[in-house]
Formats: sequence, C-alpha cells, structure tokens
Amino acid sequence: MTEIIETNSAEETEALGLRLAKEATPGQVFTLIGDLGVGKTVFTQGFAKGLDIDEAICSPTFTIVQVYDSGRMPFYHFDVYRIGDVEEMDEIGYEDYIYGDGVSLIEWANLIEDILPDSYTRVTIEKNLEKGFDYRKITIESI
Repeated sequence: MTEIIETNSAEETEALGLRLAKEATPGQVFTLIGDLGVGKTVFTQGFAKGLDIDEAICSPTFTIVQVYDSGRMPFYHFDVYRIGDVEEMDEIGYEDYIYGDGVSLIEWANLIEDILPDSYTRVTIEKNLEKGFDYRKITIESI
C-alpha cells in the first residue's frame, strides 16, 4: 500500500505525523527518509503528540536513540545520521527497541536498511521549491 500526501505548511506535516501515530500499534516501526531541513523533526513532533507525549521532541543525532515513556506506549526515536557502521546499532540494543512494546521511528533509516525488520512503514519527505517553500510531498509505504 502506498499513500502520497502533499502538505503546504509545517502544521500540515505535523498533523500527518499525529494521524499516523494515532493509528500506531506496539511493535510497529516507521522509517523516516528525507534530506536535511525537509521537515523530519516537525513530522516527528506531530508523531509524538499522536502518542500523547507532552515532552519536547528533538532529534537524538548524537545519542542515536531517545526513549519517551510518558505517552500511551513507549516511543523509541532514532536518528542514525551519524552512525558509522550498522554494528553500532547492536551496541545500543537496537533490537530490544524495535521488537519491544513500543513504537519506533527511525530517521535516516536508509543508512541501516540491512538491519530493518521484514515489515515496516516507510515515510519519505521531499521538497519541491517550484511548488513553494513549505510544500512537501510525503510518501507512506508499507514494506
């Protein structure tokens, strides 16, 4: 299944993240692909709101994973942009999270495709400046 959504503001991108999280179930994995500055953090902030998390959300670029336990289920937010080797994921106990009782969202997941689970939801965010500075094309695919 593939769904393509076009947003024209940060608020619309955040609302899409919120909608997907409202439908999320424990053990589900979402991957988030997109260039720097495309809106991954905005999407993730909406996703956290959809899980009833009130904490401030920022990308865990240097810690690789941030765990939020205050919502309706645990939220494991990964940012693997700075990962040098997929073996680093083993060092942080990656499988304990993605096969755990919460929902995982992995930014830059294309860098660790070899270790992703067999099924997950891929979210790709793209800009098109010809359609406006705030325009985003967001593709949601079940893998």
